[in-house]
Amino acid sequence: MVRPKIMAKHPSNLEIRRIVTDSDLDGVVTAAILGRWWADAEVVFGHPGELRAGLFDDLIDEWTAVCDLPMHPRCGLSIDHHQSNRPVDNESRAMVVWKDAPSAARIAFELFHEVIDLSDLEDLLDWVDKLDSGSISHEEFLSHAPAVWLSRIVDSGEEVTAWVLEQLKSGVTIEEILADSRVSRLVTEKEEELKNLNEIILSSMRIQDRLAVVRLDGSGIRSNGYHVTAMAGDRCDACMIIHGDIGADFGDSGKYPVSASFYTNSFLHRRGGIYDLTALATLFDSNGGGHANACGCRIQPIEGGNVVDRDVSEDDIERNISEWLKMWSKR
Repeated sequence: MVRPKIMAKHPSNLEIRRIVTDSDLDGVVTAAILGRWWADAEVVFGHPGELRAGLFDDLIDEWTAVCDLPMHPRCGLSIDHHQSNRPVDNESRAMVVWKDAPSAARIAFELFHEVIDLSDLEDLLDWVDKLDSGSISHEEFLSHAPAVWLSRIVDSGEEVTAWVLEQLKSGVTIEEILADSRVSRLVTEKEEELKNLNEIILSSMRIQDRLAVVRLDGSGIRSNGYHVTAMAGDRCDACMIIHGDIGADFGDSGKYPVSASFYTNSFLHRRGGIYDLTALATLFDSNGGGHANACGCRIQPIEGGNVVDRDVSEDDIERNISEWLKMWSKR
């Protein structure tokens, strides 16, 4: 391949051997874009909490690109758009590309579309922007749009996630991906899972002061804010979802630390919510954060509204929720 001449400080001049990225659709598409330039780069999927906990310290070096995740001081390239990850003082040698963009994939697209052909990804990028920024409509989310289904099946295990990434990297269309027998089976399974999830959400949801609270902790079930706010409708301005397991830690096979995720009801508030939810996500957890309208944190052991040094207990979940509700009430 003949590569065009580009500016010396352009990321494509870096030597990248490994890409560490989030496993959601935004992270997968971002890695697929970078993978078209650095075709031999290994891809590793991670979670913000895992990266902050140091689980990838031995993997990240100057030849590593970290995408859609917090910047690691030893990486060579960082591409991100999360509000809480906005760099203040970059003292590392990494090339940091942070933008207030609807998705990390959009940033990667803007960086590389002039040096490699990414035209086949333009329509998908519009959907990634909508899904990751919360600008998708209620009708679009409940539709059978191929990109929406792709976003639902990418979290079906690392093997599936890696396979989807390779297809996008190779220029395979979303329709062709969904038509593949292994994926079409997953779509059928996901349809049934969504029906069950909707019932679980409705049975466990409580709405207090226009904040929908859903506890899924200990169930092994996860949900994003779209499902909850779609069920709550215009009765809530935002939602709080508790998931994960008490006593679990990052790296535990099949388990996730008990945590909270906060989402604006973007179906009701199309231009942003009425409250910066990162205030809740960072109240007790210094590693919490994300976007003003979509963020999360780990449940912390608290007593009297203050974090204490002990393991998280069952009672701590309701203590955290109670303090967040107090803070929310003062919006």
